[in-house]
Amino acid sequence: MAAMPALTRRRYPERQDCWHVYFGDVHVGTIARRVGQPHDEDPWQWLCGFYPGSDPGEQTGGAAATFEHARADFEIEWRQFSAKRTPAD
Repeated sequence: MAAMPALTRRRYPERQDCWHVYFGDVHVGTIARRVGQPHDEDPWQWLCGFYPGSDPGEQTGGAAATFEHARADFEIEWRQFSAKRTPAD
């Protein structure tokens, strides 16, 4: 049985505060500093999901105080999201 690909992050070349998250070669999410947010709101955003391969509304996201928290929240959500996927997705 082949090993499952690990999640990897690649910095988005046009923004130093944005990373695309990949599962193998599939772009499955993004973690980035939010632009234009008031200073009293969480500055980091994460988005989890991909299309095609999921239904509308299945993609999720959230905000976090730090990049590390956004990454941890993304990884929790990815485990839940990916558990509902099949190899065909």
